[in-house]
Amino acid sequence: MNKLKRLAGQVGQGTVEYVALILLVALVMAGVVAAMKGYKTDGGKDLGDAIVGKIKDAVGKVQF
Repeated sequence: MNKLKRLAGQVGQGTVEYVALILLVALVMAGVVAAMKGYKTDGGKDLGDAIVGKIKDAVGKVQF
């Protein structure tokens, strides 16, 4: 019975870790885009547009 209670406490833990990992990656990408915009080139805009496009494609593929 004790083992069952421990397993019940773990429900949803993987989802929380997965969301935290996604937020960390998004934060790093936002930092890269912000750093690229500081330069005098359009590389930051191109990179930002590419990232936003890929995110929109991924969100469009999600099925509920």
